[in-house]
Amino acid sequence: MKKKEEVKNKIKAKKRDLLTKGQIVSDVAIFFINFAIIVAMFILGIFLNGIGVSKSSVDYKTYFETSAGLFFYLCVTMFLVLVAFFVFLYFDNREFLKKASNVEMIFLIIEISLVCSYATGRYINIYFRPLALGALLTLLLVGRRTAIMTNNTISVMIFIMDVFTNAEFTGQAHEVYAMYSSLILGLSTGILAVYLVDGVQARIKVFNRGLILTIPVIICLALLERENLWINPERLVSGASSAILSVVLFMAILPIFEALFKKITNYKLAELTDHGAPLIRRLIDEAPGTFNHSIVVSNLAEACAISINENPLLARCAAYYHDMGKLRQPEMFKENQQDNKNVHDDLTPELSTNIIRAHTKDGYELLKKNRLPDEIADVCLQHHGTMPILYFYAKAKKFTDGELDVSAFSYLGPKPKTKVASIIMIADSAEAAVRSLKERSRESVDGVVEKLINERLMFGQFDDCDITMKELNIIRNTIVNNLTGVYHERVAYPKVDIEQIKHEEME
Repeated sequence: MKKKEEVKNKIKAKKRDLLTKGQIVSDVAIFFINFAIIVAMFILGIFLNGIGVSKSSVDYKTYFETSAGLFFYLCVTMFLVLVAFFVFLYFDNREFLKKASNVEMIFLIIEISLVCSYATGRYINIYFRPLALGALLTLLLVGRRTAIMTNNTISVMIFIMDVFTNAEFTGQAHEVYAMYSSLILGLSTGILAVYLVDGVQARIKVFNRGLILTIPVIICLALLERENLWINPERLVSGASSAILSVVLFMAILPIFEALFKKITNYKLAELTDHGAPLIRRLIDEAPGTFNHSIVVSNLAEACAISINENPLLARCAAYYHDMGKLRQPEMFKENQQDNKNVHDDLTPELSTNIIRAHTKDGYELLKKNRLPDEIADVCLQHHGTMPILYFYAKAKKFTDGELDVSAFSYLGPKPKTKVASIIMIADSAEAAVRSLKERSRESVDGVVEKLINERLMFGQFDDCDITMKELNIIRNTIVNNLTGVYHERVAYPKVDIEQIKHEEME
């Protein structure tokens, strides 16, 4: 049975991994549109480099005879470079290609990097180019492996740009050393930037790490330009400044990409989890019980994410916002009720169920309305999956002798699609269940968490994500360790009359 189940899960995972025909068509269309844009940029570069060149120095007959061949060679070269890049994406990060906006975003990163490199190289100095810009943007918006490949692609394209946009007939041909040094510097500074900045959460630290990128630039200049370096010191200054320019442009452009493509970065996550953020402020003021619950869940989620190598900041942020739907009717949820009065005592189980289960959709709509990233809004919708609300189901059974449809007392889903959503599902229910325990020893806490996970497995709540049993066991142990620490047994302090002690001291 286990082997059959594993085979079924593998088949399901493989089907989820494949691109649909619609996705393939949209990706191909975006590819060719942007390919045409890049070729047009190169042609514009050739034209701009030709401005101001003495007409008598240009052999137009030879130029027109060779231009068709040059154009064809340029197109083929660029096409092969871009195809190689997207073959990498297809096999290494296929999920990324499922959204057409992602494909457009990666092309926009390439195009901006090429424009910035061309403009600074032509109008300032060839060594002043922000060669690490594309790598840094891709690192924060996509991931490390894709960032390295994007950097390599951009570096090769900049080299091709130097070759084709500075043809001999323009009279603006760069020295061979300069063109090859740009390729070497692009590859080295971009990869170095990826590993230096990866995981850094403070923007000022990114700037400080960016200063280290000047080292390979200076080394390359010292080797390739050793004869001209002291004659033209501006090359050294420009080269040393290029790394700083990369970081400055990166920090300026990143928020635009975050807003334009609704991408979530570590910097964005830090801003969203600040207690001054608008929705967090509302939660504190209008639903303090839910806010305190969310704080504990966020600590659990972060620890679980670390333990299974998921993004801990994303897990923490998702936990902060997972119950935002309760803002619509905060008094309907136990943690916000005061004086031990439960409003559901006066409502039918069916009405109570509708109110309680609506908070997932309400939260999703509230987050989308406030333009929060999809990754956070989706967790809000999925964190209860299609689990039954057993309290009201049991209450309803008391009023009927017949059979009850459990789906009428269940959340509407969908089930968790990601590991982070699964973590929030388990941490959310575990925190609430353990808080209600009278005896909170490790054994009792472990028993409760194990029961919660088994129930969700029984209802197939993890069928739509690729979380494994091993990871579920790790999550279980992590939650037990953390909740045991939060709700540990405290020392019973003896009653002492402070006023009596103070009185005795005065005597």
